[in-house]
Amino acid sequence: METRIQRIAIVTGGGDAPGLNAVIRAVVLASSRHGWECWGIRDGFNGLLAPDTCLGEPVLRLSLEAVHGIGHLGGTILGSTNRGNPLRYPVAGAGGMAEQDRSAELVGLCRQRGFDALVMVGGDSSMEIAACLQRQGLPVVGVPKTIDNDLDRTFQTFGFDTAAGFATECIDRLHTTADSQHRVMVVEVMGRYAGWIALHAGMAGGAHAILLPEIPFDLEVVADAIGRRDAAGRRHAIVVAAEGAQPLGGERARLAAPGGGHAERLGGIGAWVEAQLAGRTGKECRSVVLGHLLRGGSPSAFDRVTAARFGAAAVRALARGESGVMVALGGQEIGTVPLGEVAGRSKRVPVDGDMVRTARELGICFGDRVLPDAPQSVMTPA
Repeated sequence: METRIQRIAIVTGGGDAPGLNAVIRAVVLASSRHGWECWGIRDGFNGLLAPDTCLGEPVLRLSLEAVHGIGHLGGTILGSTNRGNPLRYPVAGAGGMAEQDRSAELVGLCRQRGFDALVMVGGDSSMEIAACLQRQGLPVVGVPKTIDNDLDRTFQTFGFDTAAGFATECIDRLHTTADSQHRVMVVEVMGRYAGWIALHAGMAGGAHAILLPEIPFDLEVVADAIGRRDAAGRRHAIVVAAEGAQPLGGERARLAAPGGGHAERLGGIGAWVEAQLAGRTGKECRSVVLGHLLRGGSPSAFDRVTAARFGAAAVRALARGESGVMVALGGQEIGTVPLGEVAGRSKRVPVDGDMVRTARELGICFGDRVLPDAPQSVMTPA
């Protein structure tokens, strides 16, 4: 039996990812079959909490015409932000900027707008917000989005396939210039504290070393691997480094906040590894940071289809009366899992999993001293 829903809202929060527009389109098309109105909140929740900061209508009606032809486009027609978390909303005060919990206010604003339910598309922080709003009485269904693929309880998030595919293409191109110049090329990729992009792109692109956040690395081990390649007549090497990769006994590389702010962010590992390997190997080294290139562009076929399935599944869940759940990919089917089992959790690369074992058997170096035939329990995650 369908619930008595008449009007729903959709919000895209956190960092952008290829496939967001495909989700929006699917939610609008699927909800129209139930006769529901669908509305979009701009720039995360700023469309409600800080409407003056938004360009155009802060909350807009999403008609069928409004989503026509957007499924293949990157980005999001609603905009997004990772600086508008209603649980820790930045507010200017006498002592400077402070964080304030505006979640109760947000629930009230949703009710004023007549929203019967919310579809929240985002990563781990967004699912934390969704769980909080659900506890305060607002029906919510989450949709997992992140290029990092680090959301728990779903086999894969949309956006990841596109990001990993583009990173692979970049590594393919770097092979030719590295080979021509006999160089070591270090490729820094996003991923935060999970190495999924680095691992998938590194394996697909034929990298010779992959540095993951889950496996603390020793650069002497990497330098030795490069030396063995040189001795075998293979005079170039590709090293893929996840932005959250951590040297053994050291700290993760971080960049200062823009404008002299206090909040540092992950980054800089590629340049550090480049300088270290140049000194240890005597070879010419260069580093490339793919950064936000991984977020941009049109989604892959997989991400378009998965995003559409997630959006339609979110509407089906609401129609069944479900709330406080996240749609998730499990095997070949889309199901739902409780938000409480997702919020605050992260899915990291299993260091004893099949992919890492396979990479070792292919001769890929992870910067540790585990041999391909050694017991996998020897490896210690970060």
